[in-house]
Amino acid sequence: MKAQCDICMIQKELSTLYDIANYMSDSRDIVKSFENSLGALKNSLELDNCVIYKLENETLGVFASLNFNKFQKELASYKIGEGSTGLAAQSKEPIVVENVHNNILFLNKAGNRNASTISYIAVPLLVDDQVIGVLGANLTKTTKIDFEETVRILTIISSLFAQAMYSHISSEAEKQKLQDLKLYYKMEWDSKVHNFGDIVGEHPKIQHVFKSIERIAQSDVTVLVRGETGTGKELVAAAIHKRSKRCDEPFIKINCAAISDTLIESELFGHEKGAFTDAKDMRKGRFELADGGTLFLDEIGDISPSAQVKLLRVLQEREFERVGGSKTIKVNVRLVAATNRPLEQMVKEGKFREDLYYRLNVIPIDLPPLRERGDDIKLLVNFFLKRSMSNHKKLVIITDEAMSELMHYPWPGNIRELENTIERIVLMGSEDGISAEEMRMLIPPLEAMQRDEL
Repeated sequence: MKAQCDICMIQKELSTLYDIANYMSDSRDIVKSFENSLGALKNSLELDNCVIYKLENETLGVFASLNFNKFQKELASYKIGEGSTGLAAQSKEPIVVENVHNNILFLNKAGNRNASTISYIAVPLLVDDQVIGVLGANLTKTTKIDFEETVRILTIISSLFAQAMYSHISSEAEKQKLQDLKLYYKMEWDSKVHNFGDIVGEHPKIQHVFKSIERIAQSDVTVLVRGETGTGKELVAAAIHKRSKRCDEPFIKINCAAISDTLIESELFGHEKGAFTDAKDMRKGRFELADGGTLFLDEIGDISPSAQVKLLRVLQEREFERVGGSKTIKVNVRLVAATNRPLEQMVKEGKFREDLYYRLNVIPIDLPPLRERGDDIKLLVNFFLKRSMSNHKKLVIITDEAMSELMHYPWPGNIRELENTIERIVLMGSEDGISAEEMRMLIPPLEAMQRDEL
């Protein structure tokens, strides 16, 4: 008789495993698949209050359950090592509470213990010896299998649940990364960040820049691009990224001068929900968004002293914490910084950390101002003129006399100012040819003293 009962239970267990395998094969709604699987445990093996906890930020929270209402799900969370559930995660071993009515390990946070409840078993969900969750179930007076058999069957089932949850976590992380990047690029588009296309120039100084880019692009060395505002520092950073082994990964940009001191750390490193007044949700910083790729820090000389300290740590350790958080986040980021400020002088004045300066200035690339690039001005004029005429579907001719005016203008705003000027010329000019006098009216005015110096 006992042998027949044993065979009956084995058949039930196999049937339960088969049902759970079928439920878990449907990945469209993992929570629903888990709930159906827990239902199979309850119906076939008569285990009660089955629940799957997911480990997140060192806390086990309810991911899927049976007989848990909304409030019970919120209450039933455990820190690592807390109660029998937390202990299962900490020890990476099944925890058995034989009598839930007199064992302090059974905390009963959900408040669903009743007179028929006898025991509780918690089994960790493990992937490569790492805990990602816990499977818990109550044994009642009607449960047909004993502790040892329950632990055995739940351990088998927990491996199925662990693989399914790990796949879900990986998939969600990838979706979140794509969403974060989509949001980032939307922000970039909305802020109308200019992209001048390929770098144009034949002057020896700019040719030296090209050679430097080719030499260092394939390495992961930190680069400091120096030059006046508008000389194309962002283009150099993008060129380095495009020619690097990280070219298929994100190229993330941030202008440190455009963000206040109070927000720069949040922008760089992200923040946790509730870290400050407006932090309604967790947000990843630019370092996390750039993981695997390249991060371009423009106007690095404008970051606050506290952000300098954190930035130095990232460069040294490749890790940081979000604002308001304690979890250490590791990243693999290639850093390109840029500045138009005299960092050496700032170091002497105590405005910029010396150790950070040396960390950033591993490979310096100096961009010449446009006024020192001679005939490159003519090349750039033709480059921007062609593109602008194509955009506006309009033909404009610049006469030799008008070109001479462009060549002799000092371009204090460098390439950015030149591009904006060409845009204005195309909008205001005509195919009859722009005269020197008309060009003088279209070129941005200079101070009278500066005109005299010309």
